[in-house]
Amino acid sequence: MSLTRRQVTVAAMAAVPVALSATSTAQAAPRRTRTLYIAGDSTAAQKYSDAAPETGWGMALPFFLQKDLPVANHSVNGRSSKSFVDEGRLDAILGLIRPGDFLLVQFAHNDEKTADPTRYTEPWTTYQDYLRRYIDGARAKGARPVLATPVERRKFDASGNAVPTHGEYPAAMRALAQEEGVTLLDIQALSIALWQQLGVEETKKYFNWTDTEQDNTHFNPPGAIAVARLVARELLRHRLLAPRDVRRLDAEIPESWITWPSPATV
Repeated sequence: MSLTRRQVTVAAMAAVPVALSATSTAQAAPRRTRTLYIAGDSTAAQKYSDAAPETGWGMALPFFLQKDLPVANHSVNGRSSKSFVDEGRLDAILGLIRPGDFLLVQFAHNDEKTADPTRYTEPWTTYQDYLRRYIDGARAKGARPVLATPVERRKFDASGNAVPTHGEYPAAMRALAQEEGVTLLDIQALSIALWQQLGVEETKKYFNWTDTEQDNTHFNPPGAIAVARLVARELLRHRLLAPRDVRRLDAEIPESWITWPSPATV
């Protein structure tokens, strides 16, 4: 039976609220929470009360990200790009990571240990080969890999110039990032520039210098916060994150926000 023009018009008008309602529901649906995974070494890792005031920059990164972008920090003391994989830690991340998540990778400090075959990698061969595993693994899961050159140690020459300590590893990572089309956060270059700006004495306030220890590799709360700020700014600058994803980039972060849980709770 054919419909009259009036019946067609009434039917069309009756359908409009349903369509609008569906559109409104779709627009109101919250964004899926993305997670930023970190694979790295002790400079980024979570520290516990028995190590305080030592602080990994991954502990401070959440202060600069909105709450709907949680950080899953899988970094572990003493690991290299090789040992992290060999111990199954990359597989553990890949078992959790989902499409739209990020995998931020920072290694080199322990890759440089030539006397330890369980950790050592050669910059232009095995180091790049292992980093490719992180890249390929993240991409296979629909996640986005991000490479970060290793944060610099505190080292100055007799003239007060900050000295690079990572040899060819940063250059090898930069070349790999370009070859693979992966976003690179050049934290090595940014951190050595910051140490140069601060100078020999002021940088002591950013590293784990205590009455009993003079540690020029690991950070205390101010150092971890400063490096995490560099990371967050680079994530924004490279448009991996939108302005709505970050916060407090220029704000003072109280040291008291850093906490060290008891090892017994791990």
